[in-house]
Amino acid sequence: MEHGEGVRQARLPRTALVAGDRGRPGGRHARHEDRGGGPVSSDDRTGTLESASRLDRKLARGISRVTGAALGPYQTAVIRIGFAATWLVFLLREFPHRRDMYGPDGPWSWDLAQQLIADNRAFTALMWSDSLIWFEIVYVLAVLSSALLMLGWRTRAMSVLFMIGVLSLQNRSVFMGDGGDNVIHLMAIYLVFTRCGQVWSLDERRERRGREARARGERSGPDRVGPALWGVLGFLLAAATLAGKVDGGFLGGWLTFFWGLWAAQGLWWLVSHRARTAEPRIFLDVLANLLHNAALFMIMAEACLIYATAGWYKIQGSRWQDGTAVYYPLHLDYFSPWPALAELLTANGTLVMLVTYGTVVVQVAFPFTLFNRRVKNVLLAAMITEHAVIAVVLGLPFFSLAMIAADAVFLPSSFLRRLGRWAARARVRLFSRGSRPTIPGPRKGDQRTPEKAEHPHVGFTA
Repeated sequence: MEHGEGVRQARLPRTALVAGDRGRPGGRHARHEDRGGGPVSSDDRTGTLESASRLDRKLARGISRVTGAALGPYQTAVIRIGFAATWLVFLLREFPHRRDMYGPDGPWSWDLAQQLIADNRAFTALMWSDSLIWFEIVYVLAVLSSALLMLGWRTRAMSVLFMIGVLSLQNRSVFMGDGGDNVIHLMAIYLVFTRCGQVWSLDERRERRGREARARGERSGPDRVGPALWGVLGFLLAAATLAGKVDGGFLGGWLTFFWGLWAAQGLWWLVSHRARTAEPRIFLDVLANLLHNAALFMIMAEACLIYATAGWYKIQGSRWQDGTAVYYPLHLDYFSPWPALAELLTANGTLVMLVTYGTVVVQVAFPFTLFNRRVKNVLLAAMITEHAVIAVVLGLPFFSLAMIAADAVFLPSSFLRRLGRWAARARVRLFSRGSRPTIPGPRKGDQRTPEKAEHPHVGFTA
């Protein structure tokens, strides 16, 4: 069904034709009577119908856009890569200290963690056993799932395992982190509902090679890895359920959540490989697109909420009001990895004042500039630069990486596509060993986006 079709014409209201005009169409200036007896011109009626038709077309386009494709494929890919890489680097850097931070040697003991979990019912697999071997298994699985999610291998399953790793470690020791852990905590949950493997992933490469093989008339073998992974995860979930390790909670809680994800993934594979008609796949695509777009909206809203609350709280502080707030953290030993650089930056009072006021202005104004692309891009570049400076000057690299990954949801698609082409050229040059390969560009007339190329049209057109 095309976008122009299916738009129902608005019905004409009941009218009484003026005597002498009954039975023949009225002219341009024909007069009619409404129910109240007042005259109504055909010009007014035509304008009303045109306005209703335009509204119906806009509503149809909006519904088709939300249900017909997973929006922001490049933005969600950058979010997937950014948060997975940030968490992976953090886990690898803290690997020698893992037992002190999240394990049995930490100051937050097993008994304290058990009391807290019993009160807030947060999910953490580390509370299933106090064994040192179990802790090592969970930590290694968290590292492995982060690496595979970053590469985009089986992103639907890896996004769930990534979330389990993040929640298990962070909920075990709630006082470990620098603020960026809260952002990773929330985004790990949102990523489960996104189709974040559409581009820049091993999943996308596997699907593309399968399409190319089918176009050449070749038969590709069945996917054995996906069903095997699904079966293994289902067996582990069943074992944890029978052992009573997963808390049921309200309306099933985490138990219903995990079993629902497992069943949905099995249904998706079954429909994709066994359905005789296209309607079941189209229906599941619509549901997946709705969940993806809703999660993408939540990620954007969360980033705006972080900046808005931070900015408005800063306005209430006296040090931010007099323009000296930036000076003090730069002279704390905990936030001064480079004392000489801190002294250099705070030596100029005017610079300190400009940075202080500029930080507040950018954070407060950013949510209001989302509908102006140019202003939004300028403020976005300023915030990314600010976080890069914080990473170096204040020694908070993982907090800055987490915030930059959250900011990436607002990056323009054209810039991300260009960035992807640069990365592809750099990768080919790196592995070509001095040769000069030619990077094939898109064919003329084939300027489709990834979601359109894979799914020509799914969803409702109203």
